[in-house]
Amino acid sequence: LEAADYAVIGVYFVFIIAVGLWAMFKTDRSNVNGFFLAGRDITWFPIGASIFSSNIGSGSFVGLAGSGAAGGIAVGAYEWNAMLCLYFLGWIFAPIYISSAVVTLPEYLRKRFGGERIQMYMSVLSLFLYIFTKVSSDLFAGAIFIREALGWNIYLAIIALLAITAIFTVTGGLAAVIYTDTVQTFIMIIGAIIMMVLSFIRVGGYEGLETSYMQAIPALRPANTSCGIPRADSFHVFRDPIDSDLPWPGLTFGLTIIATWYFCTDQVLAQRTLAAKNLSHAKGGCVAAGLMKILPMYMMVMVGMISRVVFTDSVGCAIPSECQRYCGASGGCTNVAYPKLVLEIMPVGLKGLLLAVMIAALMSSLTSVFNSASTLFTYKKQEKQNEPSIQPNFMENIVEKKHSALLVNLACLLMMCVMVFLFAYYA
Repeated sequence: LEAADYAVIGVYFVFIIAVGLWAMFKTDRSNVNGFFLAGRDITWFPIGASIFSSNIGSGSFVGLAGSGAAGGIAVGAYEWNAMLCLYFLGWIFAPIYISSAVVTLPEYLRKRFGGERIQMYMSVLSLFLYIFTKVSSDLFAGAIFIREALGWNIYLAIIALLAITAIFTVTGGLAAVIYTDTVQTFIMIIGAIIMMVLSFIRVGGYEGLETSYMQAIPALRPANTSCGIPRADSFHVFRDPIDSDLPWPGLTFGLTIIATWYFCTDQVLAQRTLAAKNLSHAKGGCVAAGLMKILPMYMMVMVGMISRVVFTDSVGCAIPSECQRYCGASGGCTNVAYPKLVLEIMPVGLKGLLLAVMIAALMSSLTSVFNSASTLFTYKKQEKQNEPSIQPNFMENIVEKKHSALLVNLACLLMMCVMVFLFAYYA
């Protein structure tokens, strides 16, 4: 990276911190609704932008691009399927949550079914799922990008990412998270669209991609096998139900069930609708987020496919020893498809913008997770008090919330280190 790239990254951090501070002082955080639900005063667009950026982390940029490089466009259907599930959230689930006057989804389960154990069980389960399925993958993906761009050791990159995220997490309040998410959504979309346009120009548009991707076969590959050869159905979303990698019945029906659970009952995403001014704004936010979910197919999946065209021998490597030489992972190098293409085709200044995009994707996702995870644990104690708006007790719980967020951060760091060591050992 050049000096101009570092300047762009510096401007990004200054702007995000300014927006976060403005949001903190704008919102009354002296009561439960003000702190945990941003005063229930958020309009539809920040809700939609925050849902989108909370869901699209650095893992999406690296993972979707890598899957596109390896197997074609079908993986983009995961994002399109989310549009339907977000409409379920807005029209079926959000009205129930809002009318129940709850702050957390485990609290709703307690009100609906009775008993304290189900609330505690869901809170603990949510934390473990955040660590194992979201935080770890986002951190690893962000570390891959920073390693490619800055040449940092992957463990140092993980520690740096957690440290930066911790600063944002402890500033306090859902409003700060939502408004910074909104800004970071703009940064992500603008930067990714610039990247997409330059990538398509590089291969001659969509028609050029169709031709060149099918010819992106590495020079060295195992003899008498199809390993390293692009799939014949690479440009098909709905694939054979028997022997394809993503059979259409599972993609259509099985995925919808799983995605409904994720998008409609996850604390991180549902908490945004609970912060809405009214039900109409909650629905509008879900529609806005659903429309944004059209973009990843073009901004991430197809860009990953273009990366395989540009770096056929490295991104498309098929021999473990070659993959180890190119990217340090014998299992394959598709994970570096997006960052490698950024460093290849983006001019000075825009490389810094794309690194800021990746940091924005990571931080918006992680701050949302840490905020919601800490809310799950500290609000339960707060709701036991007879008068939750009493200032001294509530402010004590705000301090406890910040401490719990830091504990979540440390737990994620430890778990991520273990997972990275395992990945390095078995790769």
